[in-house]
Amino acid sequence: MNLFTRLTISLAALGLSLSPSHAQQRSDAIRLNQIGFYPAGPKVAVVASDAAGTFEVKDAKSGKTVLKGNLGVERTSQHSGKHTRLADFTALKKAGSYIVEIPGVGKSAPFKIDARIHREVAEASLKGFYYQRASIELPEKYAGKWARPAGHPDDKVLIHASAVSDGRVENAVISSTRGWYDAGDYNKYIVNSGITMGTLLSLYEDYPAYFEDFNTNIPESNNGVPDLLDEVAWNLRWMLTMQDPADGGVYHKLTNPRFDGMAMPDAAKNPRYVVQKGTAATLDFVAVMAQATRVFKNFDHKFPGLADSCTTAAVKGWQWAEKHPAVMYNQDEMNKQFDPDVVTGAYGDRSVKDEWIWAASEMFALTGKAEYLEKVDLELSQAFALPTWSQVKTLGYYTLLRPQQHVAIKPEVSKAIQKQLITYADGLLADLDKQPYHTVMGKAAQDYAWGSSSVAANQGIALLNAFRLTKNQKYLHAALGNLDYLLGRNATGYCFLTGFGSKRVMHPHHRPSIADGIVDPVPGLLSGGPNPGQQDKCAGYPNKFADESFVDHDCSYASNEIAINWNAPLVYLAAALEASMQ
Repeated sequence: MNLFTRLTISLAALGLSLSPSHAQQRSDAIRLNQIGFYPAGPKVAVVASDAAGTFEVKDAKSGKTVLKGNLGVERTSQHSGKHTRLADFTALKKAGSYIVEIPGVGKSAPFKIDARIHREVAEASLKGFYYQRASIELPEKYAGKWARPAGHPDDKVLIHASAVSDGRVENAVISSTRGWYDAGDYNKYIVNSGITMGTLLSLYEDYPAYFEDFNTNIPESNNGVPDLLDEVAWNLRWMLTMQDPADGGVYHKLTNPRFDGMAMPDAAKNPRYVVQKGTAATLDFVAVMAQATRVFKNFDHKFPGLADSCTTAAVKGWQWAEKHPAVMYNQDEMNKQFDPDVVTGAYGDRSVKDEWIWAASEMFALTGKAEYLEKVDLELSQAFALPTWSQVKTLGYYTLLRPQQHVAIKPEVSKAIQKQLITYADGLLADLDKQPYHTVMGKAAQDYAWGSSSVAANQGIALLNAFRLTKNQKYLHAALGNLDYLLGRNATGYCFLTGFGSKRVMHPHHRPSIADGIVDPVPGLLSGGPNPGQQDKCAGYPNKFADESFVDHDCSYASNEIAINWNAPLVYLAAALEASMQ
């Protein structure tokens, strides 16, 4: 009598049953997008074991087999040397709930096939920004069980000694309310807001129609403005307060001298400062204000005067940057000169060439004046650079490639940028059929930098831009593969978006999620992902392999923190795929 027969007899005595589909236990070795797949899209699961042979896809409720197939050829991870095989079930197109089952291995987490399969992911990752709002209460009506009192009103922010200017002496008080908490901490940084805002505004410019019925249940929902833009406006209004009215320069950040402890926002009451103006912050600010003008001018009836304010701020910021073309923020040097010392996130930079390119591109797109582009070296002969907070020129390139009303760039500029982009995208696709998880993410060890999840998302955005240019679906499907990576088809088996997946992140390095006493973390936040640097020295990392170097523990700020500049490209990737796969 075999084990299954004995279990069946035993359970029958209890009035229960055990179907064959449940004889196999769920296996962590079967890695796939734990949310699901589009009917017409590619569908791949990865078996992270030495298994070979066949696989079956079964209806999750009935256990009925709906598709059989053979596992693919063995692949070897360049990071760990471990073996994987693919189970490709693209041929299954019927909507429903399913599992993948592999003899001798087990069954996968359940997943769905649905035409709008990533709609909730897109909505939740945008809603994540609402949970990061400063200076406002989050009531249960909008925040659910993560409701909390208002924290950091920021209506009495001090001028740091490094930020003194005409009319603003040391310890003078200004108001700098609203904005988003940057990451797991409670400070607000212009540089990181820059790439975040540029990504979200670009998403709206690229897919405006998609957001007409995109509702995230925020206080501004149903006000005649897309929720995406209402959320952007919350941070935009804070950014406007960070410009010195005396000269147009922009403060680098609004911060405590030191990080707050693991307390809720309303319990964190340490003094906060705006610190030194710098060229990187000012140019990021200029770029955002120029792009925001283009977007919000179409909603002037809902935001009276906002677009005009953004235009004025952009021009003043540009003028300040021309007078101060390379004022670098060096926190260590600042602390040698001024008190109190500031030891929060530095966001320091060694070059502002990329910020000049981005700001010039946005000002050109706003005004049509070629002089903005003529004043900077666009670096058109260099290789494509994936956007990060410290490398933002590609945001400018995306804008120059975007069809603009009444604005046209020189054909040689357009061709050079397109060549950069397509060369990069084709490089990502090279040898995709050899990659252990069949994703362009992770081909190189350097993909697993701090915030590697944002690398995957930004690669996806680059591929989507290549798709928009060429209409070649290989780029679209590769972008989708990177979303599959973020949602579970990876070497850790985790879905990196809080609140989602069968193996989900539960302990992000995020103060509200730690301090609120609620088991579930704040939802819709993208964990940083594998980082072999392991700078936090947190216990529990499984190993040093680049693609597995992740631990779901709140001490792991190196692999499991959240950040607005990581969430933004996920919002873009999920929403753009939803718009493109319909």
